[in-house]
Amino acid sequence: MTRNHLFLALLLVTFVSCNLSDKAVSENLQGPVPQPEWSRNDVIYELNIRQFTKEGTFRSATSKLQELKDLGVDILWLMPIHPIGELNRKGSLGSYYSIRDYTGINPEFGTAEEFKDFVRQAQRLGMKVIIDWVANHTSWDHAWTQSHPEWYTKNEKGEFMPPVADWSDVIDLNYDQPALREAMIEAMEFWVKNYNIDGFRCDVAEMVPQDFWEAARVRLDAIKPVFMLAEAENPKLHEKAFNMAYGWQMHHTLNNIAKGGSLTTLDSLVEVYRTAFPKDAYIMHFTSNHDENSWNGTEFERMGEGAKAFAVLTATLEGMPLIYNGQEVGMNKRLKFFDKDSIPWRENEYRRFYQALNLLKEEQSSLWNGTMGAPLIKLAGKVSDRVYAFHRTNEDHSVIVILNFSTDSTTVSLNTEALPYRYKDVFLGSTLTMSPNLNVALGPWDYKIYTKHE
Repeated sequence: MTRNHLFLALLLVTFVSCNLSDKAVSENLQGPVPQPEWSRNDVIYELNIRQFTKEGTFRSATSKLQELKDLGVDILWLMPIHPIGELNRKGSLGSYYSIRDYTGINPEFGTAEEFKDFVRQAQRLGMKVIIDWVANHTSWDHAWTQSHPEWYTKNEKGEFMPPVADWSDVIDLNYDQPALREAMIEAMEFWVKNYNIDGFRCDVAEMVPQDFWEAARVRLDAIKPVFMLAEAENPKLHEKAFNMAYGWQMHHTLNNIAKGGSLTTLDSLVEVYRTAFPKDAYIMHFTSNHDENSWNGTEFERMGEGAKAFAVLTATLEGMPLIYNGQEVGMNKRLKFFDKDSIPWRENEYRRFYQALNLLKEEQSSLWNGTMGAPLIKLAGKVSDRVYAFHRTNEDHSVIVILNFSTDSTTVSLNTEALPYRYKDVFLGSTLTMSPNLNVALGPWDYKIYTKHE
């Protein structure tokens, strides 16, 4: 368990055991990082250039941008696009996270001009582009190993060393060196100035000093306001540096529920995210990403027949949903990490499923991100302990979500007296008027979403 996972786990224990009040926690962190208005109803999409198309290039990915726009994607997060180290490389093509040149383009993906065109075309369609940034380590053959060996952490023999033993293809950077910090920030500035990207997803963000990210944020925002996603789950990082955190604990909780674990932890975790993080911080929720898919299995391996129900939950929780490339066609395949292994594109019901969820996010302001969205409120009534039912309601919109996290059919009776509106079933299109009680029959791993209907 990494430090940021441990932090949230301990915080969850504290909340459950001590009934930590909203005020006590939220007053500790009033994050000043402003959220851009364009991000309020956004969905983020992780794009692996190598595997996204048969060609694995910027040019071929550019040809599919309209499909992503039609899917309802707003932010494109590109996995690292830089040249990959050759010394101690893993696999035939190496890890994207073994960076050999922070200002270079991986020639396998195309040219600098082709990447510029990708960014231009994405932004023309109304999407934002952020790139993966690996500040913690470089490849063994990065130029800095020769020009600035003092910028690296050394073992007791004075040798370069990986930050984690298993990461044998990379070596750790030493942020005690002010010149390294300056060079890293200048490299980040390079991409904003020269390619007009919209921000960064920052790899293992908590393995890099927080004050570095804070300094980088100031410098980047001086060029243009950027969007910063931390691969971390520490509320402190949101005070001056990051817009969004990974919902790692929520993800692990969902995997556990899929295997029969209790839903009570889910309730407690919703409250922890709401109270421990700055009020307007975003949490990114997901059923898959590149790490989970390649190393721990697809959502179908981990969540079985409940994969869609869990996707519905991640799309309607307080936070921003992530789609990993290929999920929109039900990709039940672990993509190889160090070798070419294209996504098996095929049309099926999953594209329409994710389009519906993304449109819901766009149109229903009660589901919007941060303080612009409405709080999740559990619905009381006669329900199985494997059913999770809630609503998110504001002055303009109301969304009711009912999820059956079990292999058994069940019928629920929910108290909807506080929601005296006419509702539409998102997936079936039928309408109904709420009475004091809503009775719904659910099949195994079933899900229902109702929206307030004018």
